[in-house]
Amino acid sequence: MNINFSGFQHTDTGYHADLLSAGEVILIVDDDLLIREPIRVFFEENGLSVKEVTSGQACLDLLRSMPVALLVLDIGLPDMTGQEILAQVREQYPLLAVIMLTGIADLETAMDCIRQGADDFLAKPVRLNEILRSVIKNLEKRRLIIQNRQYQSDLENANFRIQLMHQLSLKMNSVYLNSVELDEILQAILVGITANEGLRFNRAFLAMFDTDNQVLKGRLAIGPGCREEAWRVWSELQQKQLDFFEVVNNVKLCRVGTEDMGLNRLIRGLEIPLSDSKHILIRAAMERRSITVVGGRANGSSFDDMVKFLGTEDFVVVPLFSPHRALGVIIADNYVTRQPISESHVSALELFSSQASLVIEHTHLNMDMQKTIVQLEELNRELDKNKDMLVEAERFSALGHMAAQMLHTLRNPITSIGGVARIMAKKAQDQELAHYADLVYKEAGRLETTLSELFEFVTQDEIHPEPTLFYPLLHNALLLLQGETTKRHIVVEVVFPNPELTVEVDPLMIQKVLVHLIKNAIEAMFDGGHLIIQMIREVDWLKIVIKDTGTGIDDEQLRRAREPFFTTKTYGSGIGLTMVERIVAAHKGQFVIARQEHGTEAVVMLPCPGRP
Repeated sequence: MNINFSGFQHTDTGYHADLLSAGEVILIVDDDLLIREPIRVFFEENGLSVKEVTSGQACLDLLRSMPVALLVLDIGLPDMTGQEILAQVREQYPLLAVIMLTGIADLETAMDCIRQGADDFLAKPVRLNEILRSVIKNLEKRRLIIQNRQYQSDLENANFRIQLMHQLSLKMNSVYLNSVELDEILQAILVGITANEGLRFNRAFLAMFDTDNQVLKGRLAIGPGCREEAWRVWSELQQKQLDFFEVVNNVKLCRVGTEDMGLNRLIRGLEIPLSDSKHILIRAAMERRSITVVGGRANGSSFDDMVKFLGTEDFVVVPLFSPHRALGVIIADNYVTRQPISESHVSALELFSSQASLVIEHTHLNMDMQKTIVQLEELNRELDKNKDMLVEAERFSALGHMAAQMLHTLRNPITSIGGVARIMAKKAQDQELAHYADLVYKEAGRLETTLSELFEFVTQDEIHPEPTLFYPLLHNALLLLQGETTKRHIVVEVVFPNPELTVEVDPLMIQKVLVHLIKNAIEAMFDGGHLIIQMIREVDWLKIVIKDTGTGIDDEQLRRAREPFFTTKTYGSGIGLTMVERIVAAHKGQFVIARQEHGTEAVVMLPCPGRP
C-alpha cells in the first residue's frame, strides 16, 4: 500500500528493532511537525524506538540524558543550524550516526556536511522507505564499527594476557624465586587483574596459607589508584616495548598512596584459620572452585562477614592451588564502578590464578630446595668435622699407646738417673761435679713431669662430677704454686664473694685446670707482677677469670694456643691448654683465652644452675 503524507512516500517494510541496543533510540530533530510525525510513525511501525525534538538545544540536552544511536537532523532549525549541531556531536559522540535532511538540494552544503562527519545527506521530499534504508544502512555500519572496536579491544586484552603470561613464565624459568621476587610477580598478576588492558577489576586482593597451612593470611592488594597508574604505564609499555616487570616496578611506587596503603593494611589484617571450613575463602581454597557472590549471597548462602570486610556485596573468590595442596585465594571486585562480574571475567581470572599458583608453588619448591641445600651443606661440614675428629682421635689413640710404652720403658731409667744424680750431687767433693750432677737431677725430674703430663693427656678417663665446694679447689691450687709466686714476687689477688659456693664438678679434673692456668700465668711474669683470680656468679654459670700482667700473647700464638703440642716455652709439652679445654668441655663448659692490654686473660665458664 502506497501512502502520500506531506510529500513523503513509503512502502511497508520489515521489522528492524534488532538494530538498536537495549535503551537506544533514534532522535528526530526538526521544527516541522509534518516532517517529524510521518518519520516517527513509520520508524515505530518498523520496530524502531524514536524520540523527537524541535530545537538544537533540546537535541543536545537529550543526547546527554539518554543513549541515542542515530540522529535524523534538519539543517534549518530555529536556534542553530544543523551543521553547528553536527560539529558538536561529532566531537562528543563519535559513534553516533547522523543523517542530514534539507529542503534545498545544494551540492556544496551536502559535501560540507559529509566532510564534517555526516553519514548521509537526504533532500526533502524523500520517500520514507528511502530514509529507512539509509537508517538501516547506517545503523548496521555503526554496529559493525562497535563490534570491530570490541573485537579489537578483546584482541588487545588477549594480547595483554598472553604477554603477561609469557613474561611471568620467563621470570619463573630464568631465576630461582625468593620471597621478594614472589611478591614482585604476585604484584604483577594483581596489576594484570586490575589494569585497563587486563581484566579491569577495580580491586584485587591476594591471601595465602602460612607455612604450616593452618591459617589463611592476607598478603597483597591493589586498588583503583594503582589501576589508573597501571593503565598509564601499560600504554608506555606498548609504545616503548618495556619489560612488563618495569611497569610493575612503576606501579609499586603508587602503592604508597593513601588508598592502596589502606587496602594493604586491610588485607594484611585478614587471618582465617583452616578450621573455619564454612568461611567463603576457606571453602573456595579447599574445594578448589571459584565462588561468585552477588548481593552478598552465593549458592543460597550469605557471606555477611566478607561483605562487611570488603565493603561491597558483589565479588568473586578464585582459588590458588597446586596438585598437592591449597595455596590461597584471589579476591576481586568492582568496588568503584559497581559493574557486574561476568562469567567471562571469572574464567579469565581463573587463568591468572592458575599462573599465580604456578609461581607460588615454584617459589615454595625453590625455598624448600634452598633449605635442603643448607641442611646438606651443614651436614657435609659436620661430616668433615667428624672426619677430622676421627683422624685426631686415631692420632691420640696411637699416641696413647706410644706414651704408655714410653712410660714403662723410660720412667724407671729416668728415675734411676735422677736418683743417682741426686746422690752424686750430695757426695761429690768437687763443686763443679756437684753442679753438673744437680743439673742432671733437675732435668731428669723435668723429663719425668713431661712424661706424666703426656700420659695424663692421652689416658684421660671420664669425669665423675659430684657436689664440690669450689673455693677449696682454688685454695689448694694456689698452695701448690705458692713457692713460685713468692720466688717471682707476684702479688696474688683473689675475688671470691661466696666461699660456700658448691658446684657439680669432678674435683681432681677441675683442680688440674686451675693449676695449669695459674701456672701459665705465673710463668708469663718473669720479674714480678699481679695475678688476679675472680669468681663471678652469673645466671646458671660460674665464671672463673684468671688475669696476669705478664708478657702477653700475640695473634698467631693466640690462634694456636689450644693446639696439642704447641708451646712457646723452652721447656714444656704444649698439651696443658689442650687438656684444660678437654676437661672444661667434658663439664659442658666454655674456655676462652684473650689478649689484654697488659698480659693475658683466661676465662672458664662452668655450669652452675640456680640463682646467683
